[in-house]
Amino acid sequence: MKDIRFAKFVLFVNALVPLVLLLSDVWRKQVGANPLEFVTRTTGMLTIVFLLISLAVSPLRRITGANWLIKFRRMLGLFAFFYGSLHLLTYVAFDRFFHLTTIPADILKRPFIAVGMTAFFLMLPLAITSTDAMVKRLGGKNWALLHRIVYIAGGLGVLHYYLLVKSDVRLPLTFAFVLAVLLGFRLLTKYYKPPIGSSSVVPPR
Repeated sequence: MKDIRFAKFVLFVNALVPLVLLLSDVWRKQVGANPLEFVTRTTGMLTIVFLLISLAVSPLRRITGANWLIKFRRMLGLFAFFYGSLHLLTYVAFDRFFHLTTIPADILKRPFIAVGMTAFFLMLPLAITSTDAMVKRLGGKNWALLHRIVYIAGGLGVLHYYLLVKSDVRLPLTFAFVLAVLLGFRLLTKYYKPPIGSSSVVPPR
């Protein structure tokens, strides 16, 4: 793909569409009887979706040989952090009303909040080190090692969602399955060496 800047612009605009639709629903009061729950769950779900899409970039690149896909991974990951920040802000602003001193007690009372916050704070260093300058400063190997935390953050995010919904757990279990497949593919390509003379469906890096 030659015009990567235009493609990134298209991705940027489309990644903001869910937020625009959410704000539109809030403005038109089409968020159900519990607006806080609707906004919280929507932003949380968007966080997981963008995180999984960002993790899917490398497998798709390896399978298809479309190396240009890697240029979108950073933006997708940052949008996952962006929606995660909105998710946390919704809780702090409209559930705790910015009374930060009440959060520790709420964490003890509702453990799923502790799981979600841990997932968010694991994403924080990944967002901070997403720039080219930070990659150079940390070094490629150290940067790659640090960013493996994304799988832990993803797992905790899915667990947070599972604990939140309580009854209908089909969607969080679906997210868990997708995350497991992506992690399994990464482990397979890292540790499995095909027999000499056999062909692999995964193109070399």
